Amino acid sequence: MRIRSLGVIDDAVVELSPGFTAVTGETGAGKTMVVTSLGLLLGGRADPALVRIGSPSAVVEGRVSVPPGAAAAVRAEEAGAELDDGALLISRTISAEGRSRAHLGGRSVPVGVLAELADELVAVHGQTDQQGLLKPARQRGALDRYAGDAVAVPLARYGDAYRRLRAVSAQLEELTTRARERAQEADLLRFGLTEIEAVEPRPGEDAELAAEAERLGHAEALASAAALAHGALAGNPEDPEVLDATTLVAGAQRALDAVRAHDPALAALADRMGEISILLADVATELAGYADNLDADPRRLAAVEERRAALTALTRKYGTDVAAVLAWAEEGAARLTELDGDDDRIGELTAERDALRSELSGLAQALTDARTEAAARFADAVTAELASLAMPHARVSFAIRQTEDPEGVEVGGRTVAYGPAGADEVELLLAPHPGAPPRPIAKGASGGELSRVMLAVEVVFAGTDPVPTYLFDEVDAGVGGKAAVEIGRRLAKLARTAQVVVVTHLPQVAAFADRQLLVEKTSDGSVTRSGVTVLEGEDRVRELSRMLAGQEDSETARAHAEELLATARADA
Repeated sequence: MRIRSLGVIDDAVVELSPGFTAVTGETGAGKTMVVTSLGLLLGGRADPALVRIGSPSAVVEGRVSVPPGAAAAVRAEEAGAELDDGALLISRTISAEGRSRAHLGGRSVPVGVLAELADELVAVHGQTDQQGLLKPARQRGALDRYAGDAVAVPLARYGDAYRRLRAVSAQLEELTTRARERAQEADLLRFGLTEIEAVEPRPGEDAELAAEAERLGHAEALASAAALAHGALAGNPEDPEVLDATTLVAGAQRALDAVRAHDPALAALADRMGEISILLADVATELAGYADNLDADPRRLAAVEERRAALTALTRKYGTDVAAVLAWAEEGAARLTELDGDDDRIGELTAERDALRSELSGLAQALTDARTEAAARFADAVTAELASLAMPHARVSFAIRQTEDPEGVEVGGRTVAYGPAGADEVELLLAPHPGAPPRPIAKGASGGELSRVMLAVEVVFAGTDPVPTYLFDEVDAGVGGKAAVEIGRRLAKLARTAQVVVVTHLPQVAAFADRQLLVEKTSDGSVTRSGVTVLEGEDRVRELSRMLAGQEDSETARAHAEELLATARADA
């Protein structure tokens, strides 16, 4: 992390190594700003009072390694961020006026996005800022991972049954709540199908009837025109002196046939004239037949108009033409079949729902039993850890309870609420001393005790919790001597499977760190870039001596510091 103009820090770089990093320094040197900075990077509240006096804004930048495909990487990519060689670049800016900006992977994002990543990246255990396992949902998830296959196997089966039950219940709810609407829809469909069936329309019938109506409506004009045309082509017996087209064309053809042998071109025209003669004769014959067959019966016209009116009544309701009406009827019949089958479907879904609820009851009971057994083992392990962390009389336990719900599943002879992870509400409890009632860990311990409880919990859960980084602030408050050594030893144990960062005043704790960072103020009271240094060799011995005796050059303190380092190396 790079920190600029935050509290007493002017400009400093904090390099956190894998394993165990201890941050030490004099009281008031700015060690807690490391915790504050990390909190800001992970969406913490922006307090303008944190901005260094005289600076327009404070800036914290961090580079966080995120495995590809991890939940945090996926969420970051959804927000438009880009990973840089498997790392996320995060920055947070706070102005002295209180405005706050956040950037993730080169993209400006709402601060809430950083907060969403927090649970996946860092578990903070401090005097006033607790995350991670203080959340009941995280406690249940961690307990399930601690239990292993005893919970994982029934939980997987439970999840499948739960999702299927949700789907079946949704379908059943849809069918039952819309029963009246479906009945009304079915009645309308039956009415429409009955109406269409009574008329029995044929495909294209509307166009055919329209043409017939047009013809019948103008029968006299059509018959007169056909008679006149026939007379012009074939002659009129009542007026034999008028030459018709057939006679004239026949005369023309005879004239050409008489001389066709003298010129091929004229012979071709004579042939075409013959074709015309044949065509005229055919047309004249058809005109005569048309006039004879033309139906001018008013009763037929009335029947056609009546049929057209019946079809128009259908097209007004069910489609733009007869084809659309027939399509509506086909779709309506299929939908009516579906609606008529809903009653059978409701019965099938009800039976399936009841079977799934019964299956869930058994699986939820199996989960409760497995969690109860694992919780007892977990509580014993954490209680044993606390005995070595200056809390010999503290007792940890799990409260595994269910909430009664008449719409739930049966567990332990009661009908209780259930969710995607079972019916259990899991909460970690602490009784700090004999006679004290167990209370939720967030309420049952002081700040320093809470950090130690969370350390013990994290050590027991080591390897099962997916959070890659743990930050402890003042985990050693109120302890010393052997208990402090045990705290350091357990932090080192936790660091074998995760990155651990600890702000500490105790040399017994710092000696177990893989890397020790010293925060120092300059003469003007600020922490500059050179004010956060990595201690190695003699410098680390001097700092541990100062933490032990307040004197860097005390031979006794130096010997004790070297002994602490040797003890830590031997444990490693």
